[in-house]
Amino acid sequence: MTAPVIMVLGTASSVGKSTLVAALCRIAVRRGIKVAPFKAQNMSNNAAVTDAGGEIGRSTAVQAAAAQIAPTTAMNPILLKPEGQRRSQIIVEGTPWRTLDALDYWQRKDLLWNVVTRNLDRLRAQYDLVIAEGAGSPVELNLKPRDIVNARVATYAQARTLLVGDIDTGGIFAQLLGTLMLLDPEERALVQGLIVNRFRGDPALFADGIAILEARSGVPVFGVVPWIDALGLAEEDAVVLERGVRPSTDGLTIAVVKLPTIANFDDVDPLAAEPGVGVHYIERPDQLAGAAAVILPGVKHTLAARRWLRERGFDAALQAFPGAVVGICGGYQLLGERISDPEGVEGNGGDEPGLGLLPVTTVFTAEKRTVQVTGEALMPWAQRLPITGYEIHMGRTQPLGQARAAVRMRQRNRVPVEERDGYVTPDGRIWGCYLHGIFANHAFRHAWLTSLGWREQPTSIPVDPYHRLADHVQAALDKQHLDQLFAR
Repeated sequence: MTAPVIMVLGTASSVGKSTLVAALCRIAVRRGIKVAPFKAQNMSNNAAVTDAGGEIGRSTAVQAAAAQIAPTTAMNPILLKPEGQRRSQIIVEGTPWRTLDALDYWQRKDLLWNVVTRNLDRLRAQYDLVIAEGAGSPVELNLKPRDIVNARVATYAQARTLLVGDIDTGGIFAQLLGTLMLLDPEERALVQGLIVNRFRGDPALFADGIAILEARSGVPVFGVVPWIDALGLAEEDAVVLERGVRPSTDGLTIAVVKLPTIANFDDVDPLAAEPGVGVHYIERPDQLAGAAAVILPGVKHTLAARRWLRERGFDAALQAFPGAVVGICGGYQLLGERISDPEGVEGNGGDEPGLGLLPVTTVFTAEKRTVQVTGEALMPWAQRLPITGYEIHMGRTQPLGQARAAVRMRQRNRVPVEERDGYVTPDGRIWGCYLHGIFANHAFRHAWLTSLGWREQPTSIPVDPYHRLADHVQAALDKQHLDQLFAR
């Protein structure tokens, strides 16, 4: 029997679709349902690596964790990784396909519809339920004719569809009622309920609003979901960074350079979650003042980021910075002596001097490495501490002279290896490596923070963020509507 599909559409980007899908996945698991997430097409430089070495959107991997299953490329068969305003690398079923500008991709979208349906059908054959997520708005009328992620997926699967709006941004009635009005009749007929997301204050104060929405739409409001802080789940894309810096504290300050086409910025989330640690995203050198450390995160277009740093005046500021300097993936490449892209792997290619803080050079080739890794740290303050993480990169970085590796790799995709990665200065102050997720390793994270002067503080026993999220959303949604939604 083919599994039913629940489809979560949003009135716009960043209304909370990804988080609600994760919540629904965990609620389904607690009801004994074997469930999988699905997003036909994702646009994000926050990516994850599956057990088989395929690349998918980070938010889909988070949803798989909520569903208590391993992520696969079938759950996110198409991933667009932006390299600038108009150009993206297209990942199809976990593997780089082509790099195209927006118009070229738009003209090829019909070719990828079979990829979408093939993978959705595969999940529906393997699981009891699939919870699918849309992207952006389903009623961008100029884009709708070649939609392969929103209403077309819902119609293909005859999905039980929910429409989500973000009341915190304002205009909730225009969001929800306007979207319903612009859906085609057969698409609107699939909408079983509305969700008002991110409500601040007492939801009882919105009782009149619910009545208005239901009267005007003829669709029930499943619930009003209150705002929830500090979930500790990876964000889908960098839009969230436009809302300001992460919460600061009076303790240790860590600056993260907000590079253009920033990627996998959730690497720093475990740092921001620590008591006594404030993480600030910065765009100017003067914002380094008072920071104990600065992190250059992953980036999709390293050469463009290098030019941006020079234009903003970061070269001298980083070279004179007295605290710790860390580079992850693209940030590691930026710390080196030289970055070369002779084949134009990223944009038009080129050759640039690096920041000169580590004696390494990087050359880009067309081969992309996407692997899960286990190993141990080799930094002076973290000798032989076990670490896990994942790599997603296209450059190859080599040390100049005698290597002082930052990490010793023991396994790649569960295959034993004996390799070294990254570079660390003798005093341990400046280091970089390709390992995303390195700060998610508890002992390693605490060792680095301690080396900066941080003192570990007693904390309560951590709560599973997926259970916390599921409890929060389930309490806000009508039980009878939920029962109907999950009926098999």
